[in-house]
Amino acid sequence: MDLHVWLTYFLAAIVLSLTPGPGVFSSIRSGLHHGVRLGAWNAVGMQVANMIHVTIVAVGLGALLLASETLFTVIKWLGVAYLIYLGIVTWRSEPKRFEDEPDADTTVRAVFLHGFLVNLTNPKGIIFFVAILPQFIDVTRPVALQYTVLAITTFLVDLVIMIGYTALAARVLRVMKDQSKLRWVNRGLGGLFVATGLALASFRRAAHAAP
Repeated sequence: MDLHVWLTYFLAAIVLSLTPGPGVFSSIRSGLHHGVRLGAWNAVGMQVANMIHVTIVAVGLGALLLASETLFTVIKWLGVAYLIYLGIVTWRSEPKRFEDEPDADTTVRAVFLHGFLVNLTNPKGIIFFVAILPQFIDVTRPVALQYTVLAITTFLVDLVIMIGYTALAARVLRVMKDQSKLRWVNRGLGGLFVATGLALASFRRAAHAAP
C-alpha cells in the first residue's frame, strides 16, 4: 500500500471517529459513569466489534449482508432497541460523584460488552466499511495484508479518540460538583441516545444495496 493511500485513509478514519454518533455518546457515558480506567474498556469493546465488521468485509460477506433485507433489518432494529434502552437508562440514572466507589455490578466485562454491542448493532458501521475499505485496496498487491493495515489503522485511531472522549467526560465529572447539573448532563446524553436510535430507525440502505 502506497503511503499517500494510507494517509488518506488515516485522515478519513480520524474524521469518522470524531463525528458524533453512537460510539462517541457511548464513550462519553462511560467516562461520566465509570471514569477513565474502567470506562476505557467500552472503547476496547467497540474495537472488537469493528474487527468483526472489517473481517466481514474482507471475506466478502459484507455485500451479502447488505443484499439480505432480513439480516439488515434485524441488525438495524437490534441497534435501535439497544440505543433507546441506553437512552432511557442514562436519562434515569443518578449522577455519580467522582469519589463514589464503582457499582458492585459494574465490571470490566459489563463495560466491554456495552461498547461491543453499541458498535456491533450499528449497520451504518458495516455500510461504511463495505463502501470505503475496498476503495483503498490495490487488487494487484496482497489483499489480506492491505486489509490488515487498514484494520489496525482503524482500531488504533478509533481507540485513541474514544478513550479521549471518555477521559474528557471523566474530567467533567471531576470538575462538576453540582449534582443537579450532572443530572441534566445524564438527561441530555440519554436524549441523544434516543434521538440516535430514532434516526437509525429511519435509516435506509442505498438503492444499489437493495436486492
